[in-house]
Amino acid sequence: MSSLIDGQLARHAQVVIAGGGPVGLSAALELGRRGVDCLVLEPRTTVSRARPRCKTLNVRTMEHLRRWGLADRLRERAPLPTSWSQDVVFCTSLAGRELSRFTGVLGLAPDGDLFPEIGQQAPQYVLEELLREAVDELPSCRLVLGSRVVAVTQDDESVTVTVQDGAGRRSVVTADYVIGCDGPRSVVRDQIGSRYTGEQALRPNFGIVFESPGLWDHVRHGPAVQYWVVNSSTPALVGPLDRTDTWWAIAFGVDRETGEREALRLVEGAAGHPIEARVLSTDPWTARMQIVDRMRRGRVFLAGDAAHLNPPFGGHGLNTGLGDAVDLGWKIAAVLDGWGGPDLLDSYEIERRPVQERVIDEATANMRVLSTELLADNLDADDQAGAEARAAAGTRIQETKKAEFHSLDLVLGLRIASSPVVPAEEGDAAEGSARTGTRLPHMFLADGRSVYDLLGENLTLLVIQPGAPYQALVHAAASRGVPLEVVDLTHLADHAYARRVGAALVLVRPDQAIAWTGDAAPRQALALLDTLRGSAHAARTPQNA
Repeated sequence: MSSLIDGQLARHAQVVIAGGGPVGLSAALELGRRGVDCLVLEPRTTVSRARPRCKTLNVRTMEHLRRWGLADRLRERAPLPTSWSQDVVFCTSLAGRELSRFTGVLGLAPDGDLFPEIGQQAPQYVLEELLREAVDELPSCRLVLGSRVVAVTQDDESVTVTVQDGAGRRSVVTADYVIGCDGPRSVVRDQIGSRYTGEQALRPNFGIVFESPGLWDHVRHGPAVQYWVVNSSTPALVGPLDRTDTWWAIAFGVDRETGEREALRLVEGAAGHPIEARVLSTDPWTARMQIVDRMRRGRVFLAGDAAHLNPPFGGHGLNTGLGDAVDLGWKIAAVLDGWGGPDLLDSYEIERRPVQERVIDEATANMRVLSTELLADNLDADDQAGAEARAAAGTRIQETKKAEFHSLDLVLGLRIASSPVVPAEEGDAAEGSARTGTRLPHMFLADGRSVYDLLGENLTLLVIQPGAPYQALVHAAASRGVPLEVVDLTHLADHAYARRVGAALVLVRPDQAIAWTGDAAPRQALALLDTLRGSAHAARTPQNA
């Protein structure tokens, strides 16, 4: 990686990515692994540890990291191993009374064959440092630090990007495509005339990162990844960044004027016991529920926070942005490789917007009940009134917060219901069988591998039933120049997995979504491949006849 713009900056890159945070780096990985020439421009020269922000990497994100060969590397660096805790605790303070508890939260516990990777709690800087290394390992990618995109113009053939380094020097680079991953204050978004729509919460919040040697000695509830503190002094959300001294906290309803002394008071109020603490950083913020009116103009796209913002409750924000990067990355790579057509790029916003809107809705629902809404009299009382108050609080917590910590239906269960590159199903799918547009059902093979480990970088055809005629699909892919890997799973013909899939043949996209199922290659195999590669309309024009 480079630390500044210099005379050796390439004049052209196939893809320029504005912003080298987790979303931009993930897009570079998705592209670079396919040999696409990427230039990633990031203003920060180092990854900030002062404000860890995201701390939840969900099951779907970990599946992508596995595909990139990074899941184990991340877990080795994560300060909180999944075996340490899979709990969320609600309490009057860290040293106070427990009100309720959720276990197996946020995908941190295995669930049979449902997924190959459990979730992981890790500060954002751990992920970001790993992704920087991984991008730097790809010959086709260049990460330039201390540089930012300041202007973007385009024509039908290319995009012109003006780049400025920390000293104010400017350079110009052209690209076939640009991806704006430059966050809420996105220059790329402004340059293409896109605007956020939506709302902002009224209540302010105050983030604190602090060190407190010995605080664990006062924690009455055992290890947990989150502690929701319900008391009138400091209604807050608190969690450990490591197993020693470093913690994060969000104090609800606290405005921007809070100084270090007040921050220390809030920390002590959440602890419920006099402690020694040192504030490392503070971060006042207000939740935003917003999404852009358009995620693309011509050759320029938006992803991550540049395109959508949601409250952090449930831990979906970064994970949704990483999903954007995966979706857009493989599609741009396919177009640059010559086998993807215009509908493939059009499908990016069509497929991702419903996911982003659902995440905003779910996170907003999670925000309706925070520690402030759970306050009640007598929660710390030793008498019968205290016992009754805690029981009532526990009931309400279980009723209102379960969906926040057990959301695999949102993480894994969403379906691409409408897309120009996902053909409509013919007839009704059998109950319990896989459907087009859904994530491929998972299983572990007898040798311990995941069925996902067999999938190729591009399209993969799974042959599950012996004798199922599939050669027409292979010939169609070859004639259209579509990379297609065939995987023989006929040894699973009588396995429960075959019944879960419900078809003899399954075509799987690079993002592990089912593109098509059938018991034999369709008669119009070329038409199917043209739809999947985003060239159905072009293939019907006279010059492509």
